[in-house]
Amino acid sequence: MTAIAAEGLEKSYGDTEALSGVSLSVDAGEVFALVGPNGAGKTTLVRCLTGTTTPDAGEATLLGSPPRSAASDRVGLLPQDFDPPDRLTARELVAYYAGLYDDARDVDAALAEVGVTGAAGTRYADLSGGEKRRTLVATALVNDPDALFLDEPTTGIDPAGRRAVHGLIEELSAAGTTVFLTTHYMPDVERLADRVGVLADGALVAVDAPGALVAGHGGGTRLVVDTDAGSVPGYDAESTERGLVIPGVAREEIGDVVAALADAGITYDALSWREADLETAYLALTGETPRSASGSAAGGALAPGGDES
Repeated sequence: MTAIAAEGLEKSYGDTEALSGVSLSVDAGEVFALVGPNGAGKTTLVRCLTGTTTPDAGEATLLGSPPRSAASDRVGLLPQDFDPPDRLTARELVAYYAGLYDDARDVDAALAEVGVTGAAGTRYADLSGGEKRRTLVATALVNDPDALFLDEPTTGIDPAGRRAVHGLIEELSAAGTTVFLTTHYMPDVERLADRVGVLADGALVAVDAPGALVAGHGGGTRLVVDTDAGSVPGYDAESTERGLVIPGVAREEIGDVVAALADAGITYDALSWREADLETAYLALTGETPRSASGSAAGGALAPGGDES
């Protein structure tokens, strides 16, 4: 059963084309992650899917109805920018939203699910950043929605809180809730998403399972040698501004490369081994440039002596 669908959505703001013919379909109980650079159109797409923005062309359906007609008690929404009254406690804030529905979850149970039990009586203004975000997640799910939209739900949350939110999303999906997740944090996507949609310049450039995107666009393993040398004997290395990039090096073959460097008298400052991951696939699909050479790739840096640092 399809829970969320879009067909040919277009939306422009003046001369800026935010969406250019976006089509997608999300099944009931699926966790669908939408990723893309800032300004790609993610927020506009969510607004069109939830009925808070009207597209210029195309149509969307939410739980079988036009988004504006979907029953509000069946839909939960957590926008990225949400500033509730600071004077309310976490419990009072969730209770306020629970009061908008005839059959809401127990307020304290909702707070417990996101790990805010100990701070339930604390004013929102005095909560930590992670506690605030988790409390807002509770407001979005207190009506026990059939479709839940979460925009950057784990921003500012510590590892324990992030794990609590992960577990909650997995439980909701297992119980049949459709979760539409937007985030820049690829580990969240790899753990939670059944499928990923990559949005760039207002268009969906890929939709697939995380593993399939990595296999198709991750680029395989590679070893980066921070050196001024132009080549390594016996290896097909590419010279880049970061040093030499040697593709297709398995983890157990790093020692062979180190030996080849020593035999050739090539000095280097560091080695960095990377395996294919979702972040690499994302960068390839969107054309974005990593902020740094290290990024968040698996493996890590290796000092010249060969010890991982």
